[in-house]
Amino acid sequence: MGAGDWLWNDAWIFVSAVIAERLERDRALHAALPMAGASLADVLAAADFLHHAVPSRAELEEAVRRLAGAGLIVVEDDLVEVAPAGEQLWRSRPFSGLSSAVMTLQAQLNRAAEPGDADWSLDEQTYNAAVREYSHRLADGR
Repeated sequence: MGAGDWLWNDAWIFVSAVIAERLERDRALHAALPMAGASLADVLAAADFLHHAVPSRAELEEAVRRLAGAGLIVVEDDLVEVAPAGEQLWRSRPFSGLSSAVMTLQAQLNRAAEPGDADWSLDEQTYNAAVREYSHRLADGR
């Protein structure tokens, strides 16, 4: 694998992680709580916002493995954080607005980094719990 091997789903999940982490950071700041990262439900919510679809377990797992393996995100205890290299990539992208952020980021990924392969898996139970949490938020209007 080399630069140029990033998939659209990788960029979709990366942009979703950036959005989710920033929203969680704002919530923590306003509530005077420590920032712990975005939950998988937060990432699913951002992905749905961007693409009007929730990524499947396999899509999410594969993208996270590739992004974490490339050092762009960190996943620990099912919390996602954008790593310093990911922050740099996000900040150096050409500004295009959210409507084309995923395509812009895919092009940026293909120029800047090689996909990795982190040792991370997402079991069905954890994925389903994140989907349920996101579904409850939608039902509650959050």
